[in-house]
Amino acid sequence: MSTIVNRRDLDFLLYETLGLDSLLEAPRFSDYDKDAIDAIFDLSQSIAEEVFQPFAAQLDDNEPKYIDGKVEIIPQVREALDAYKEAGLFMTPYDADIGGMQLPWMVHQALNSMFVCANTSVSNYAFLTQGAANMLHACGSKELQDKFLPNMLAGEWFGTMCLSEPQAGSSLSDIRTKAEKLDDGRYKITGTKMWISGGDHELTDNIIHMVLAKIPGAPPGVKGISLFLVPKNNVNDDGRIGDSNNVALAGLNHKMGHRGTTNCLLNFGESGDTIGYLVGGENQGLANMFHMMNEARIGVGMAATVIALGGYLYSLDYARNRPQGRHLTNKDPETPMVMISEHADVKRLLMTQKAYVEGALALMYYAANLLDQIKISDDQQEKNTLNLLLELLTPICKSWPSEFCLEANKHAIQILGGYGYTREYPVERLYRDNRLNHIHEGTHAIHGLDIMGRKVRIADGAALKALAAQVMSTIEQASQWGGLSQHGQDLSASLKVVQTTLESVSKANDPSLALANATLFLDAMGHVVIAWMWLKQAVAAQKGLATGIPADKAFYEGKLAACQFFYRYELPKAICQFELVAKVDDTCFNLTAEQFIGT
Repeated sequence: MSTIVNRRDLDFLLYETLGLDSLLEAPRFSDYDKDAIDAIFDLSQSIAEEVFQPFAAQLDDNEPKYIDGKVEIIPQVREALDAYKEAGLFMTPYDADIGGMQLPWMVHQALNSMFVCANTSVSNYAFLTQGAANMLHACGSKELQDKFLPNMLAGEWFGTMCLSEPQAGSSLSDIRTKAEKLDDGRYKITGTKMWISGGDHELTDNIIHMVLAKIPGAPPGVKGISLFLVPKNNVNDDGRIGDSNNVALAGLNHKMGHRGTTNCLLNFGESGDTIGYLVGGENQGLANMFHMMNEARIGVGMAATVIALGGYLYSLDYARNRPQGRHLTNKDPETPMVMISEHADVKRLLMTQKAYVEGALALMYYAANLLDQIKISDDQQEKNTLNLLLELLTPICKSWPSEFCLEANKHAIQILGGYGYTREYPVERLYRDNRLNHIHEGTHAIHGLDIMGRKVRIADGAALKALAAQVMSTIEQASQWGGLSQHGQDLSASLKVVQTTLESVSKANDPSLALANATLFLDAMGHVVIAWMWLKQAVAAQKGLATGIPADKAFYEGKLAACQFFYRYELPKAICQFELVAKVDDTCFNLTAEQFIGT
């Protein structure tokens, strides 16, 4: 049994639930069919299980070290990334016209999720590089693309994004890194960046940093931010690597998870000129960076989901093979013990993991499908609607898995009991790796403010209307199956509560108070969206039971049971949270710092 992917569930989500087979009929993806996709998945699973997964625990115990100004990393990291590169997997998300494989984003997400689950720390280097290259392709000049993109696409040079600074944190308005324009059109970069994943290492000959900085005289706040490409080592006109660009490693941060990914404090221009190249126009940095950040936010949500999938699959296998105790009605100690998967509360813990993980997986692939549909659509109005829907769902895609799939990892530990807390088993490491996703690419609270303060209102509420239309379409499909009609009614009622909640909050006189409980709204809104994903899966499962092979009966029945579980155990929690948000409760808002412990 694999502990990094459930291929039967992957097929169910991609084909039976979300229609990947129809997507492959589009001219953009016509080079691929199911057999070709399966072969790519087979290759990815093989490398992930045979090369990435075996040393995940060893890397966690032997994190990178800062020695004599350089980073030392155990050799298996380079070997794994070389295997990924030699298989051509750096190329999967890029368009064919720049040498990429032009796979559907759904497929790219699926195959990369295997590497994330197998060894999160190593997969981060590829993830960051692909994101930086995509942003360069979207926003950079042809000159910059020609000079830097080929080696990034091939995985010869890696990439990062450099946003945060020690004094600013998530407040990008307060960054101080400066970019002074030179006579030749390049820029001299000075400043410090913090929390830079993959910021320094010896895994490649060069690292391409995407750096946010301010040009002297620029407008204040985020409106004055520009984006710069800053290589670790300069690149000559002939494409060869030149001398150092004076990007200095000032030290490594040591995190509770992702311990095998270097996380750095970088100084620019400390020991000589650091040269940067403007990407896009001046003062357009934040908009350009969002090409990478929005993609990264969905990627973080997928990472949170599949790290939880690893815990779920491992704890499920453990529970099915660990004998302990007997049924409560059996008082005879001489009778054989039962597997712990027979105990009611273990079943609850397993079902909670299944509901969270497989619900989140459906959402992540749905979001990826939106990106694919935007690329193949010739209808501008349809593209606008799809973009609005993706805008609204992005904070949920990032944040809901980061919150609730972390809970799934907690349940995996609980199922293993005392063993779950030891490093001899992977579930405690998976929990630590997943805890970081709460903060990656914007904290939970930032995304709460984003969705409640802006996303539900963009285009006069058009994004929310688009979501409601999609949900109601699924409810209509579910009404054709008698066993799903009540779920459809519950979901429809939840949509109405979303609207009444927003109407109540809009009447608040103080905008800050109105958003004080935005994080609760984010969690509750996520529950409604995941309930929708489960209804979509339930419809597909009903169709599968009606037309599928008998061997799949238990699989489909498990989907229907998980849907029922989510509607009975989880969706009611969202209604309670909406009610609290609608009251514009000020319990936390009015607290002073002294009231927590006294003066």
